[in-house]
Amino acid sequence: MALQVGNYSIALDMHEPSSNVNFISHAHSDHLSGLRKGKGTIASSATIEMIEAKKGTKLLTVDKPESIELLNSGHMLGSKQLYIESEEQSCRIVYTGDYQMQRSIASEEIEIRKADILLMDSTYPYANIEFEDRDEVMTSIQHYVESRIARNVVLFGAYSSGKAQELIKICNGIGISPLVTEGIAKMNKIYGDHGIGLSYGVFSAGELQQNCGTFAAVVEQHRLAEARDSISRMCKVPVLTAVASGFARMMKFDTDVQFTLSDHADFRQALEYVDRCSPEIVYTYGSGAGTLAKNLKANGCDARPIASTRSFDIPSLSKQIEKT
Repeated sequence: MALQVGNYSIALDMHEPSSNVNFISHAHSDHLSGLRKGKGTIASSATIEMIEAKKGTKLLTVDKPESIELLNSGHMLGSKQLYIESEEQSCRIVYTGDYQMQRSIASEEIEIRKADILLMDSTYPYANIEFEDRDEVMTSIQHYVESRIARNVVLFGAYSSGKAQELIKICNGIGISPLVTEGIAKMNKIYGDHGIGLSYGVFSAGELQQNCGTFAAVVEQHRLAEARDSISRMCKVPVLTAVASGFARMMKFDTDVQFTLSDHADFRQALEYVDRCSPEIVYTYGSGAGTLAKNLKANGCDARPIASTRSFDIPSLSKQIEKT
């Protein structure tokens, strides 16, 4: 999916061969497929730093056109929406990327602007899926860690950037500094550089053998089972695994406990976002695009699903508004 803005054809969080610039809304790996050698990138400084730290390479950045602003999306540190205002076409456009309406303790609060066209993420499109209050979920996580840590290792699996730092913050709120992998620690430093302080320790296999005991830890999600088995062998204590994800509302994880702590918006939040943005037309994209459009229409929105291969230019979008 791409937007034509002046001389820029901007790919939106994906690989688009016809584009000459990438917009990367945040540093999660499923939004980095557009990165190609020699192609410029528009993103926040925190996002650029995290991507460069993960990939070990410098990105080619470009100055955004004056008609473009980057707005906080609330998803994770540095996550941004793309806001475009064309005076020539009298058209305002927002591309959300991943977003959430509830305030995270480890990211900036979402910013919402009035727009004529809204290109909207559809990760959780179902009207019957509603997330719990974040404060209540965080309190549940804290109670779980406090009640188990005296006799167990409590091991969370999470993305190395975003959810990991939120879990660390939650543990810090009850005076616990969890151990983390070196990869997560690398992201933590960037969070600290951007004003989000975190208290944690870094573990390795050698350190665990010498200092075994009970503790809380956060590791990359894909390493959770491996870490559980390794810690259990070395420390000879029970290891309880946990995950904190919006998908816990919809599926069962292979862990001892799961918490519904999402960094995305549910359908109720999507309705709130649309109400505050007040667009003439909502274009939904992603795997749940059709379902989200259908449910938004049922609530009085002019919502239309679009394919990820769709390209837009501002004049054509302006004409769509005139037809409504």
